[in-house]
Amino acid sequence: MKKIIVTFVFLFTLSTVFTGCRDEKTPDEKIEEAMEDMGEDLEDASDDVKDAAEDLQDEIEEAREEANDDN
Repeated sequence: MKKIIVTFVFLFTLSTVFTGCRDEKTPDEKIEEAMEDMGEDLEDASDDVKDAAEDLQDEIEEAREEANDDN
């Protein structure tokens, strides 16, 4: 009987440790985090578009040089 009680106390303590350490965010914190994530995503997309535009410009210049070399 004593072992059963000790086992239940141990399990209760263990479950309290894992459920008591949750960090609950307020709705304002969740919104702020979502806005920061969206800002980072937009910045990454902007960088990708800029890189693609630079690559396209390089290809156009190369095509122009090849066309001038052919003439």
